[in-house]
Amino acid sequence: MDSARILIIEDDVTLNDQLADLLRGRGFNITQCRDGEQGLMAAIKDKFELILLDVLLPTMDGFSVLKNLRKSRQTPVMMLTACGAEEDRIRGYSSGADDYLPKPFNFTELGLRIDALLRRSFGLGDRRNQSTEILVDGLRLNRLRQTVSFDGQPITLTPIQFKLLWVLVDSQNDVLTKPYLYQLVLEREFSKYDRSLDMHLSRVRRKLVDAGMAADRLSTVHGKGYCFA
Repeated sequence: MDSARILIIEDDVTLNDQLADLLRGRGFNITQCRDGEQGLMAAIKDKFELILLDVLLPTMDGFSVLKNLRKSRQTPVMMLTACGAEEDRIRGYSSGADDYLPKPFNFTELGLRIDALLRRSFGLGDRRNQSTEILVDGLRLNRLRQTVSFDGQPITLTPIQFKLLWVLVDSQNDVLTKPYLYQLVLEREFSKYDRSLDMHLSRVRRKLVDAGMAADRLSTVHGKGYCFA
């Protein structure tokens, strides 16, 4: 994991170089881009384990980069932005972002979040169940390939969305609390002001419904958490 390839797409030259120096110092292999189109081409052409993506970019903004990237790649993406509005976070998660960090950010927190995303990419971490595949009423999940299908129809999920669905399906009919899911899936402490998990779950539910699954199979239990029934 220490030699993972990370693509930085950030037009602020100083910040881009600071991030590159910091991550190279930790042993990561870094590629730098400073505009949206260049970053998208790099992300599609080469294989990366993680992409740090700014929102406000020349030639193509970060949301457009992510939307186009998700047509062919499911590389984990952390969005970096000076825009802290909830609407932007929702838009980012809806476009397929795995995490979202508003500027200015603490480099220690950034490092911890990068480590968490890479751990999810290199191996899903619920060690209670070592099975590689789950099949429930037409819904099939394969942990090694990180693939999902319903009645044979493929469903494309980001790594974090896959892990969230896997954990819920693996605990079928059990209500899993938000603090538990934050620790297990997002690998950070729960905050009532952080709607990251809600956004990911909403996205997963919509994809399942689009594939033909009943919406109430993946339910929100008010005041408690979530359940796959």
